[in-house]
Amino acid sequence: MYDVIVIGGGPAGLQAALTIGRMHRTVLLLDSGEYRNATVAHAHNLLTNDGRSPAELRGIARDELAAYDTVEVRTTAVTAVSGSLGDFEVTTADGTERAARLVLATGMRDELPPVPGLAEQWGRLVAQCPFCHGHEFAGRRVGILIDGEHAGMIERMLRPVVASAFIARPADVALVTEVDGGLELSLADGSVENVAGVFTAATATQRAPFAAQLGCGILPGGGVEIDAMGRTTVPGVYAGGDMAHLAAVPGPMVSLAAAIASGQLAGASAVRDAIMP
Repeated sequence: MYDVIVIGGGPAGLQAALTIGRMHRTVLLLDSGEYRNATVAHAHNLLTNDGRSPAELRGIARDELAAYDTVEVRTTAVTAVSGSLGDFEVTTADGTERAARLVLATGMRDELPPVPGLAEQWGRLVAQCPFCHGHEFAGRRVGILIDGEHAGMIERMLRPVVASAFIARPADVALVTEVDGGLELSLADGSVENVAGVFTAATATQRAPFAAQLGCGILPGGGVEIDAMGRTTVPGVYAGGDMAHLAAVPGPMVSLAAAIASGQLAGASAVRDAIMP
């Protein structure tokens, strides 16, 4: 029986395990090896690590966790969770483990607009966050393939960064093709636009079903409902990273820094709640 099992080996899960381990509680981190940012070569907007690859960041984090005797990390996918506060069961291909508390950090899955060629560039020349990827297109022309008012907001955010922006609805783009120097957008009307990269809006859904299996509250935006300390609506279950957010927040967080911060809160809450009367 572990004090805590953390499901998910991204930034939130790794930070949660570190926080718990530093308090000498036994923690098992289970990492499926699937990551939302798997296609991203360089992570940005993370202090002291700007430009480092996500894979390298995960490797460094695992090395740091290895220094704590009460932390165990396994690369294996979870297939089911059950139980309640004090006795949760987590099933993997290797068997079943038990813990008094759980931290969910399984992340989200992105569904892109159905534009041929767009998904192949996701994480490279196609992105959705100007904070994380805008600077890399500085002084160049970009495309914004987003429906509605959100397109205008992204364009205004990028004005001081890029030279210009071409805005279109995803439905008006027939094909996205990589060319020397960027992307070629073949439009439905037969015209062509050349851009350095594209910003679009992905629809995010839960990567794993475990929050639903445990009966955690799910917000209209798809995120797991948490309080300010990372507690879900189910006692003993905590959540961090982009899969979870406060009811007052319009959507899940997507930055590495925010995911790390929420993982720390979830891990600290799991320890603190265990000693509170």
